[in-house]
Amino acid sequence: MTKFDYQAVTATVIDELAALIGPDNVSASEADRNLRASDVSSHPAHPSDVVVWPQTAEQVAQLLSLANRKKIPVTPWGAGTSVEGNPIPILGGILLSTERMQAILQIHADDMQATVQPGLKYRALNQQLQPLGLFFPPDPGGDATIGGMLANNAAGPKTVKYGASKDNILRLQVALADGRLLQVGSRSLKQSSGYDLVHLFVGSEGTLGVITEATVKLAPTPKFMSAVVASFPNVDDAVKTVVTIRTGGLEPAALEFIDAATAKMLNQAGDVYLDERPTLFMEFHAAHQDILSIGLQAVRQICEINQAASFRATTDPEERVKLWYARHNAYTIAVKAHPNTQFLVLDAAVPISNYPAIVAQVQQSLAKYQLTGFLLGHAGDGNMHVLIPYRDAETFERGQRFNEALVLRAIELDGTATGEHGVGIGKIGYMRREHGPAFEVMRSLKQLLDPNNILNPGKIFAPEEQNMDR
Repeated sequence: MTKFDYQAVTATVIDELAALIGPDNVSASEADRNLRASDVSSHPAHPSDVVVWPQTAEQVAQLLSLANRKKIPVTPWGAGTSVEGNPIPILGGILLSTERMQAILQIHADDMQATVQPGLKYRALNQQLQPLGLFFPPDPGGDATIGGMLANNAAGPKTVKYGASKDNILRLQVALADGRLLQVGSRSLKQSSGYDLVHLFVGSEGTLGVITEATVKLAPTPKFMSAVVASFPNVDDAVKTVVTIRTGGLEPAALEFIDAATAKMLNQAGDVYLDERPTLFMEFHAAHQDILSIGLQAVRQICEINQAASFRATTDPEERVKLWYARHNAYTIAVKAHPNTQFLVLDAAVPISNYPAIVAQVQQSLAKYQLTGFLLGHAGDGNMHVLIPYRDAETFERGQRFNEALVLRAIELDGTATGEHGVGIGKIGYMRREHGPAFEVMRSLKQLLDPNNILNPGKIFAPEEQNMDR
């Protein structure tokens, strides 16, 4: 427990919240609290004391000002698609849901930008952008909200070409713990004025402020797309292909890796037909068909040089969807294949040149800890995911030891404890090791912006790290 003297959410506090945003936007019902007590991770659920649904930035600011005065924890909530416990209100208090802040405030089509509220889901945004020939590129898999994606710096398969959430944001409006509303950044693509506060809040998981509005970058919808699925005799050949493609100027839009065990599982449970070997899934985008064709020829040559056992490519939209079906639905298929089973969904990232080493670490650790594991890597940007099914506490504990070995090896290889899942609850223990003295600077920033530690307490910093001198 921290040294912070948090106050309880009393009936009086609930009445004050209702006066600020309306009684229909406040609920202390068990059903509403339990529905938002956990994300999709294996971390234990913990309900808040009350759920609030502000609808404007001003209401968010007023709620935070009230909570700060009364020293009540506030946990922001988007869609609950996080996988490290990032939005779980572990100290109770107020759960601040952005579910009723879903407006597209303005589309700046000529500038390829959109200004949105944080509760808007990225798939809904892309549906509205489709007629304009534009899209918001980050694609984390789950139907996440824009605010949640920015708070966790979510990414996904297309990061290799379009970047993560942090690379697709220009301007933010943020409510601070004391109720101040800040606008940081600009709609100008080039910005060189003052400190880069936009990227201070991106990835901060709601511990420094609550995002209330975002102006994001958009990209033109590609006119031509191709898909490639290639299998290899061994992991080394597959990973060597990844490095060659990335350094060869071919600019894949997605470059994914699965191991042989994952290919076998997908075949058995997903009604797909993959070679049960290490496999790469690739996607390429281009404005002209000829450019796409030339690129596919080069990719085929690289795969053949690296001893590809099979190679399938298509520019047909329906065939492309079929080829990518197994990778896009790998998690869902894995869950289907393991009924009455929970999953550890693990995440680390390394420089691409060290990708073979992190794959080797995964394989060795799976054998050492006698675990079943499925490798699903965003190989194009060095990100490794491992799915570990478990049904009992003993297997879960071995999975935790596996996770520690994975993370420590990633840090040793000049990588990071988390490529796109964020710190949340699960990666707190590795922050100091990864960041060294910079971790103390982070702690100082937290104390400066949130001296009462009301914003998503227990995330990024362990409870003992939050025992700041007061």
